[in-house]
Amino acid sequence: MREAMAPLGSMMLSSAADLGGRIIAIFARGVRTLQLGRRVLLPSALALALMFGWEFGTRAAHLSSMIIVPPSAVFAVLTASYGILLQQAVPTIVETLIGFALAAGIGIVLGTTLMLFRRVRQALYPHVLTFQLIPKIALAPLFIVWFGVGPTSRLSLAVFMAFFPVVIATIAGLLSADRSAVRMANAMMASSWQTFISIRVPYALPHIFAGLKIAVTMAMIGVIVGEFVTAQAGLGYIIMMASSGGDTALTFAAIILLCLFGLALYGAVALGEWLVERRMGVTVTSGEF
Repeated sequence: MREAMAPLGSMMLSSAADLGGRIIAIFARGVRTLQLGRRVLLPSALALALMFGWEFGTRAAHLSSMIIVPPSAVFAVLTASYGILLQQAVPTIVETLIGFALAAGIGIVLGTTLMLFRRVRQALYPHVLTFQLIPKIALAPLFIVWFGVGPTSRLSLAVFMAFFPVVIATIAGLLSADRSAVRMANAMMASSWQTFISIRVPYALPHIFAGLKIAVTMAMIGVIVGEFVTAQAGLGYIIMMASSGGDTALTFAAIILLCLFGLALYGAVALGEWLVERRMGVTVTSGEF
């Protein structure tokens, strides 16, 4: 009898374990859904509240359309002129991507060099910091004098504005490696290159991606500032022309489009962060939200 009941008891225990595992999985999915809902719903609710306040506030105050227009007027311009706005957005986005790529490459290489060679860091880092303290917008006319009115001046300004966060993030990340792990690698006779790749780089990834997220927004700002001065196309050019002509609705429409593209670029960097996390098997997500 006992021998006959033993398999039945094992089956019941196994079924109970499976049921408990399913309940835990459902609960975990519910928690993740709730967290995602908070990340999406709370910002969306705040944005809608601000939109309603903006809409009815401007109408109640009877403000001039040259000062500020309600969101409905902005969306009307977006709907009517989205083709032209998207066409003008192409050079802005292309130059932003090129400037960001150059800034990321220069920043990572320079930051790695400054970390690996202490004498170079002592000699060069104060000058890098000094260049960062210079008001960059004030240098825009000089970039035009040096590189002309073409895209080279805008790209140069974008790189100049975007590379410094990547440099600082790279240095801080590479220096943040666990000293115990570095000493263990040295004790196991690992080469400097092996220690750098297997220990310092994984520790540096969260810092580097944080710097890249800042850099992609700074690159767009650099391109827009350049378009304010030199361009004959682009969203920055549209903003300047619309504001000088008193077309506030078109100005806001171009600004909103810039915000959307900026969020998309930021999300692309975050997606790259997630892909690196999956590829390398390390946690590089900052968990800021």
